[in-house]
Amino acid sequence: MLHIQNADIRYGDRRLFQPLTLTIAKTEMAVITAPSGLGKSSLLRWIAGLETENMTAEGDIFLNEKAITHLPAEKRKIGLIFQAPLLFPHMSVGDNLGFGMAATKQKQDNGKTRKQHIAEALERAGLGGMENRDPETLSGGQKARVALLRTLLAEPEALLLDEPFSSLDGEMRDQMVNLIQSESQRLKLPVLLVSHDPRDHQLGQKPPITFKACC
Repeated sequence: MLHIQNADIRYGDRRLFQPLTLTIAKTEMAVITAPSGLGKSSLLRWIAGLETENMTAEGDIFLNEKAITHLPAEKRKIGLIFQAPLLFPHMSVGDNLGFGMAATKQKQDNGKTRKQHIAEALERAGLGGMENRDPETLSGGQKARVALLRTLLAEPEALLLDEPFSSLDGEMRDQMVNLIQSESQRLKLPVLLVSHDPRDHQLGQKPPITFKACC
């Protein structure tokens, strides 16, 4: 479960939105919608523990009942997917996935080797056999799915999505949506999606949360 209590984010004296409190259960997706510039991405960066210049934030973050507000990003166990896939161009698809893989899987887990974990992840995403592909040869939808798999192989306990479908359309978008839904259910992850696209509002189990602009 991911719980955000009284999130209050500012740049200088400017408060981005009214203080926000929300709880997302395991396997549940919550959707936040707001026009550009109201702090959707800033909220996700704060939850993930990423420093942002000139931003100050107050509030508390709990993940599976553990307070993580003051932990560094690498100890929060939160995965963050940006709009752009941000794959390493000098690495193969398999090496990109191995880079994000949790240390427990780097060795051996339940009798499975590192290569087996990577191969199984690619199969689940409809990308079987692409371990040796150059990321630059992939379509936009394929890159997005590889970026998601890399994040999930790091074994996060919550997933944050920052406009992940904005550059995708048609079948590519559907494939990414289906993969996020199936993997979050399989791994029992709470998911927070921010978007201004009306098509994304129906993805949450509850009505979307709309930011209220502040002073």
